[in-house]
Amino acid sequence: MTLTTFLEEVDRADHTLAVVGDQASGPLGALLEESVGESSIDVNLDIDADIADFEFAFDVDPSLESELDRPTDDDIVLLLEDETVVAVSPLAALYEHLLAVNSDLYVTGTQGLGDVELPDVLAGLDDTRLTLRGYPLAHKEKLLLIVVSRYIEQLAWEAGSGTLRSSFQYLSRIDDEIGTRAVYESLAATDLALHVYGVADSVPSDLECIVHAGDSDDYRDAWFVVFRPDRDPGENGCDGNARGAALLALETESRIWDGFWTDDPARIARIDEYLERTL
Repeated sequence: MTLTTFLEEVDRADHTLAVVGDQASGPLGALLEESVGESSIDVNLDIDADIADFEFAFDVDPSLESELDRPTDDDIVLLLEDETVVAVSPLAALYEHLLAVNSDLYVTGTQGLGDVELPDVLAGLDDTRLTLRGYPLAHKEKLLLIVVSRYIEQLAWEAGSGTLRSSFQYLSRIDDEIGTRAVYESLAATDLALHVYGVADSVPSDLECIVHAGDSDDYRDAWFVVFRPDRDPGENGCDGNARGAALLALETESRIWDGFWTDDPARIARIDEYLERTL
């Protein structure tokens, strides 16, 4: 088994993000297209719908029917899976938490723990295999992975215990990026078992964590953030309600990432155990 094994278990699902409202053909619609790039997600900006009463030619997951029945003048984004609406978010939420964000906000610490939200249409892309490009190949695509990474770190910080394993490719990034250093100082101040991984070009200074250094492909090419809550309710003060999550992406070519994220406890446990055993 390798990290690639976990990627190969995840399908490239038939997903579409559909923008409904006046801004579909405007700059925000274009930004959304830019954010998912050439991944397996289509972006539909040509929905023929009356947003006032949400009458459109899609099946709707029964759990969303009441939400879509509410009149609104706000633009919305639908996540469709095989022509069925499975999640809905205001376009304004995607703008605030993805489209208007740039990586500098995280690098500098302007946006830190407690500031991250994952709109439902993004959360609904869990267990979907994506290919996303970093700068300069693309300006926005990699940001989706950054936002999910910080979201998982925030889950771990809020839980305050459990195990968090994070890969940086090169460990120097922890000290070089002010925002990243601040986040990991906050994480280290909790009861988390904090593990960091990467090539030991510079080991993080004065950070209470367990450092795993190496130069194999799993260290050089992998980007993972894996939070596994305490395994037994009551362990280290855990009430058993903490949610785990994991992101795993591999740099298959320079600045091209193949990856997914998941909140499935069994899959999180398998990835965590692989990392514990192998790295």
